[in-house]
Amino acid sequence: MIALLLQYMLRKASHLALWFIALIMLAHGSAHAARIKEIAAIEGVRSNQLTGFGLVVGLDGTGDQTTQMPYTSQGLNNYLQQLGITLPPAAISQLQLKNVAAVLVSAQLPAFARPGQTIDVTVSSLGNSKSLKGGMLIATPLKGADGEIYALAQGNLIVGGSGAAAGGSKVQINHLSAGRIPEGAQVERTIATPLQLGDTLNLGLNASDFQMAYKVAQAVNQKFGSGTARALDGRTVEVRAPQDPNARVSFVAAMEELPLENSIPSAKVVINARTGSIVLNQAVTLGPCAIAHGNLSVSISSTPIISQPNPLSPNGQTVVAEKSNIQIKQEPGILIQVPASPQLSDVVRALNALGATPQDLLAILQAIKAAGALQAELEVI
Repeated sequence: MIALLLQYMLRKASHLALWFIALIMLAHGSAHAARIKEIAAIEGVRSNQLTGFGLVVGLDGTGDQTTQMPYTSQGLNNYLQQLGITLPPAAISQLQLKNVAAVLVSAQLPAFARPGQTIDVTVSSLGNSKSLKGGMLIATPLKGADGEIYALAQGNLIVGGSGAAAGGSKVQINHLSAGRIPEGAQVERTIATPLQLGDTLNLGLNASDFQMAYKVAQAVNQKFGSGTARALDGRTVEVRAPQDPNARVSFVAAMEELPLENSIPSAKVVINARTGSIVLNQAVTLGPCAIAHGNLSVSISSTPIISQPNPLSPNGQTVVAEKSNIQIKQEPGILIQVPASPQLSDVVRALNALGATPQDLLAILQAIKAAGALQAELEVI
């Protein structure tokens, strides 16, 4: 009997131990630990914008009206001259190119891109073309900000829309005046990056935060030794790196994977004034305050009044006048006490208790911030 009791107690203890281990693993997995690569990037290692002027041919009568878009005819004339075809000036002015459209081509040249590699391009109509669907972009040089050619684009467009028109009626789905060419440009020239230059590398944080810069430098020093990294300011961390190119690449790869425990960003509330969208991050807290919000509406209505003269009036005229009616209505605002909210869920619960619309919350959050009860930075986009 005692042996069975001991066996039962050991079994229960083992179950409790397993539950305890599972809870520890769950708590450890729920902790947020961002990596350095997610909050910072190496200065100088970035993409570059490319753009160019091109022509899309092969359209089904949906191209530019060349009488209103002279640069379409001029661009085609320049292209034909490169092919050895010269048109007289009179013929150029009379061109009716319904199957040709002038476009702007844009692309991003990623860091470390080499000649021969391909990149995606975006093609957008520049004139009054009705649709670019079914067209092909002819060879278009893509230039950087310095005016040099870094890629050459050409290929068939992929347009994600469709449409039809007949008898004055028109049906359109999505956008027809822009499209993409996957791997539609070939890199012709490289852009040097400062990765292998100097004894140090600079890490640029995505957002200015002195605490985050200090944590990044501390994590690098704990991994690679004291004095390897130091925070220059709230956005830049200087890191000493090996001179050998292979060793430097492996060093950067290991450094970017370092976790930052308890990496909480600065409290911020992002407000989109055009759409009424409001986004709060996890660090936003709310102090105790009292809020009263009421709506003020002004309505103006106009009623036409016709004034006619007497039947025997020799010079009488019919006059149309307007009678305006203005009404002002103000809804009462109830004073609501909002308790302190130390967590994001409490902040959301407190704001939902107000029952305000997103447009009202824009004004309420600004007023709470001005009163000092909102511990967060307001950013309006």
